[in-house]
Amino acid sequence: MRICVICEGCYPFVAGGVSSWLHGLIRTMPEHEFVIWAIGAQEKSRGHYAYEMPDNVVELKDVYLDEMMSCHITKPRRSEVSKAEKETLRALIRCDKPDWETVFRFFSLSSIENVRFLMSETFLDLIEELSAEDFPFVGFTDYFYCVRSMFLPLLYLLGSEVPKADLYYSVSAGYAGVLGSMASVRTGRPFLLTEHGIYTREREEEILRTNWVPSHFKNLWIKMFYMYTRCAYHYACRVTSLFHRASLIQQEIGCSADKCRVIPNGVAYDRFSRIPKKRKEPGDEWIDIGAVVRLVPIKDIKTMLYAFSLVCQERQDVRLHIMGPTTEDEEYYEECVHLKEELGLDRAIFTGRVNVLEYLEKIDFVLLTSLSEGQPLAVLEGMAAGRPAVTTDVGCCRELLEGVDDGIGVAGYCVPPMHQSALAEAILAMCANRDEREAMGRRGQKRVETNYRHDQMLSRYKALFEEAVSKRSDRHGEGGEAEGWRESALS
Repeated sequence: MRICVICEGCYPFVAGGVSSWLHGLIRTMPEHEFVIWAIGAQEKSRGHYAYEMPDNVVELKDVYLDEMMSCHITKPRRSEVSKAEKETLRALIRCDKPDWETVFRFFSLSSIENVRFLMSETFLDLIEELSAEDFPFVGFTDYFYCVRSMFLPLLYLLGSEVPKADLYYSVSAGYAGVLGSMASVRTGRPFLLTEHGIYTREREEEILRTNWVPSHFKNLWIKMFYMYTRCAYHYACRVTSLFHRASLIQQEIGCSADKCRVIPNGVAYDRFSRIPKKRKEPGDEWIDIGAVVRLVPIKDIKTMLYAFSLVCQERQDVRLHIMGPTTEDEEYYEECVHLKEELGLDRAIFTGRVNVLEYLEKIDFVLLTSLSEGQPLAVLEGMAAGRPAVTTDVGCCRELLEGVDDGIGVAGYCVPPMHQSALAEAILAMCANRDEREAMGRRGQKRVETNYRHDQMLSRYKALFEEAVSKRSDRHGEGGEAEGWRESALS
């Protein structure tokens, strides 16, 4: 089977998290060929990948959003737009419910040709109408440039040539989900979607916090990302999540319940469970806390540092090891380094990227302070190694630490996001009693062994891929009934 994996802002550019998960999934399916269709932010990242491609990755197609800024765009000639096309374009710009197959057909030319639409008289006429209807008290120029900036990436990406594959698989909604939908429509091949976190909720949080989107346009930006996600939910034959609560949120956003599947993450239990307990050398009374994390705002490293400063006021025997790459958001990393220095946290160490298997030998328990999560691999790996955790109550962290009626017991502490004092209290409680800490570690290890092993997860994804392709073949035979779609749309 040839599987095209569509990635947005993660694999193969960024290490850790979803990228690490996907890299492992590909490597453990040598019987399948993979094509990576990667959406990156900056063209300078081309060739600078965080991973060496596995042997079964037969093609890497990368597209960069900053390339569209260097395109020489000329004004298109006026062309006739049908009534149905105009209504679809109105719905698209309003972030409502466009007919996506009309969108895919209308923007089936090259990336540059698609982007030229934003200089067309048709676009200008629509913006004039919608500005008067929806934003009568906002300057027309502001609305014009807002909409252009919103849809420039989408139109550019819709001009991409679709890689050949038996199955299209996206590891997030958003732009990647729209490309998966487009690929399915144009080729007739099935599309699957996995969400590790809820894409729309994460984008909503970012937009609400940001300063670069004016307040009167924030709702429109948020609606745009919800619209993209609903597109992906509509065209995907299956939509998976990592835990039950996430599946309910997907259904609340608009995914049909009969499409939803829950497939928990899995880790290499045999490897991590063999990591020995931390050795206590004579005279070494340090308690070492490990945070395996990407240094980006959504991981809330600043709250971690503030809480650790409160811990240091109470105990002199704690060290914090923040393990992860520092290049994904260099500005945020520098802010964190400055905060560490400002707080005088000599015992907080930014290690950079490390071998987690080796580093966990030095760690007593793990720490996660994210604002949003799915099912964090760092916590699962720590639990498999017998290390309990202190986490924020996001994603399924509480479910990992407390279980769901499994009779195993509590494997850590869960606190509200951004709550510095509650986080510090939980860390201090974990530091206070070594016997209880190790008991929690044993419970967590048992929970991973029972429910979150990599071989369990792998068998479920293999079955999912085979089901999607076999059902499609049963319906349509081996040929692709949409093979000539692009050509007919252009004629």
